[in-house]
Amino acid sequence: MSDGRAEAGGAAGKARDPLKAAAQARSARPEGGAAESAPRDPELDSPLVGLRICLVTPFAWTLPHNVNEHVAGAAEGLRARGHSVTVLAPSNRAADLAAGRRALRDGSDAPLIAVGPAVPISRRSRIGLPVGVRANLSTALARGGYDVVHGFEPGLPSISYLALRDARALTVASFFSPERLGYPPGRAQRERLLGRIDALVASSPEAAHAAAQRFPGDYRIVEEGVDPELFAPGPKRQLVVLEWRPGERPLRRAVLRALRELPDWELVFLRTKPLAGRPSIPAKLRGRARVRTARDGRARAPILNEAAIFVPALEGIRRVSLEAAAAGAAIASPPGVQEQPELAAAALARLAENEPLRAELSTEARRSIEGKTFRDVAADLEQLYDEVAQRRRGTLQQSVAKSKAPLADREWILADLHLHTSWSNDCAVDVEELVDHAEEQGLGAIAVTDHNAFGGALEAVELARGRSLTVIPGEEVKTDGQGEVIGLFLSEEIPRGLSFANTIAAIKDQGGVVYLPHPFDRLHAIPDPATLHRHLAAIDVLEVYNARLLFEAYNDEALRFARKYNLTMGAGSDAHVPQGLGTGGLRMRAFEGPEEFLLSLRSAEVLRRPRSLAYLQSLKWMAQVKERVR
Repeated sequence: MSDGRAEAGGAAGKARDPLKAAAQARSARPEGGAAESAPRDPELDSPLVGLRICLVTPFAWTLPHNVNEHVAGAAEGLRARGHSVTVLAPSNRAADLAAGRRALRDGSDAPLIAVGPAVPISRRSRIGLPVGVRANLSTALARGGYDVVHGFEPGLPSISYLALRDARALTVASFFSPERLGYPPGRAQRERLLGRIDALVASSPEAAHAAAQRFPGDYRIVEEGVDPELFAPGPKRQLVVLEWRPGERPLRRAVLRALRELPDWELVFLRTKPLAGRPSIPAKLRGRARVRTARDGRARAPILNEAAIFVPALEGIRRVSLEAAAAGAAIASPPGVQEQPELAAAALARLAENEPLRAELSTEARRSIEGKTFRDVAADLEQLYDEVAQRRRGTLQQSVAKSKAPLADREWILADLHLHTSWSNDCAVDVEELVDHAEEQGLGAIAVTDHNAFGGALEAVELARGRSLTVIPGEEVKTDGQGEVIGLFLSEEIPRGLSFANTIAAIKDQGGVVYLPHPFDRLHAIPDPATLHRHLAAIDVLEVYNARLLFEAYNDEALRFARKYNLTMGAGSDAHVPQGLGTGGLRMRAFEGPEEFLLSLRSAEVLRRPRSLAYLQSLKWMAQVKERVR
């Protein structure tokens, strides 16, 4: 596998633009073009309204790279399905950088926006990106108005990582190589990134398994695509193409030995990496063997289209084997070749001597690319984007509700939706004391949400009868390893230790409201990103402000998440002492029952009235000590 340094760096050499390469491969389409939605292919049936999609690659667009070829092909396929696609990438070409600056300045659409010069990166890099590149990336994301931001290889310190971390749009991350997963080094940084990624994609099961060790979650396999028009079987010659790697000498020697027994056949050592050395060719074979360097698909197509047999490298590029299959070459890669490279030479000799077998394997190879073209990749990505977009609550209904001012005839009240009493094992506040203090503070509604206990909530409801205070009976339930979930408007206690899904189901069975507290407080148990995204539709209210959190960034992350998905927002003090009551809450319309409660939250305002957390925590500890002394 490659290190990634030379692939992403700004080395000199003959530059190719993958966007233009993909466009030139389709003679029916004009070269280049704008990022506006391309004319829809009548054979394609896309159920989505055209999306604004941003594809972000960390590798220099001016240099050949298998990830860039995939991005270029996917971009063309998505445009053919009626979407507007912009690629953000580094580039060392002056014309690209100038065009990128103009696009950022004018806010215009472009198929490619070069956000800055390429810098050498690898899986071991710890360097930061230049300030100018960061600024250009932020400007592009802010002005683009993208529906989806799709970053490729974000496990490198690159613009892909920053784009997924900072984008306000829906985000998708794609991983290709197990060797490009070293960044960010800190677990907290990776968890924050995962919390902002809506879907995880890998190009193979192997890549998914490796990526899941660093970025756990549910992975969708979207394999690398190939252009069947560029790679199409041509008139076949008696030509063998060997994907050459300097460190794979046993394979090279075995193929050369087989070639000596095949006097009518020629051999091409296909070199796909720069500065990879040069294989030695025996003097007797120099008339029939030669070395060709082809680092991108357009350079490899003429060679592979006329090759009858292809021998992949033991640690080669997956895309090259896919291209050879599309070109109709018989693939000489029998089982066990990793341990015994001589098996590839034996397969080569058998194919060279058996033309019917060669034709049969050529047909099988061509058939194997079904479902792996760039058109198929675009369809898979479109389906994924659609699934991700469905997680976002519709804004039309909310805007209509706000314009009609729901419950406008009701008075405004102050509400604290997260409180504890002595029924919680870490709180010493009597229920009566809490209700009295809430009324003294001028609160109009409170939610009593003790840890894994419901008696305090029922007691508070009875004590509040006849008062100008609404008590919402609730419970903060500890799940089995996925944090806590609060149920509001409950009628009976829910046992702790259930799964996240079963806890939500138990709340719904009682006609309750699912309220997710402090969802990003990493100092306590919280649901992992996969669980959170999986059950997003079942969460009625997301707590965006909790007054007891040590780091305000955790509240900011919750607010960002709620805005991203248009979730109903809640807030509470999470008070464990009377002095903390009302330090966090909402200004909302008076309500009756769960339906009006959710309706009132649509026009509610979050109130932050923080007090010293050290002061409140010390009062809590003192109360607990007094309770034990008794």
